[in-house]
Amino acid sequence: MNAPLVLLDLDGTLMDSAPGITSSVAHAYRALGIPVPDDATLRTFVGPPITDSFPDHGVPPERTAEAVAAYREAFTAGGMFDNAVFDGVPDVLRALRDAGCTLLVATSKPEVYAKPICDRFGISDLVDGVHGAPLDEGTSTKADVIAAALAAQGRRSPVEPAEGPVLMVGDREHDVHGAAVHGVDCLGVSWGYAPPGELERAGAVAVVDEVPALAPAVRELLSAAL
Repeated sequence: MNAPLVLLDLDGTLMDSAPGITSSVAHAYRALGIPVPDDATLRTFVGPPITDSFPDHGVPPERTAEAVAAYREAFTAGGMFDNAVFDGVPDVLRALRDAGCTLLVATSKPEVYAKPICDRFGISDLVDGVHGAPLDEGTSTKADVIAAALAAQGRRSPVEPAEGPVLMVGDREHDVHGAAVHGVDCLGVSWGYAPPGELERAGAVAVVDEVPALAPAVRELLSAAL
């Protein structure tokens, strides 16, 4: 049997990346001459593919590529590093590794950004790999990212429990839905960017409210799957 595998979302789960993302999104709206959404709406951009979020919030579909280009202009100029690891997350990752878990970041953020961000903030040293979307996010879903992470570990989809337990940890509904495609449960975290009740409605197996409780919750769910 393989070691227990834990797939970890990045934005809103391991890192508070809202400042850099929301400021870059606001820049894109201003560049297009479209009114900038309110702060609550801007926060909903954190997590899902940016190519989905712009047309969902007032950007005409034919201008989505223009909006993405303007967003990335600000994001690569510094917004991508305007974030921070949530307090206690490094301790959680160390505890899970000490418990024998394989840890993989699985994020909808383009991998070309996710890897240097994880490198800059020390996440890469605490996990066994970083998997993200292609630069053209519109061609990828969270399920696709999870598929790549599973394949990198030689895991099949749907996941075969006899090969070792697998668990997703995330803060938005697309984490739950993407994991479900592969027969994987998702443990939600409430310190991210989901509106109240989103994770529960999506079918998260449980929701953790405090970072120190995450490692014990992950271990309990993995043990129950053995």
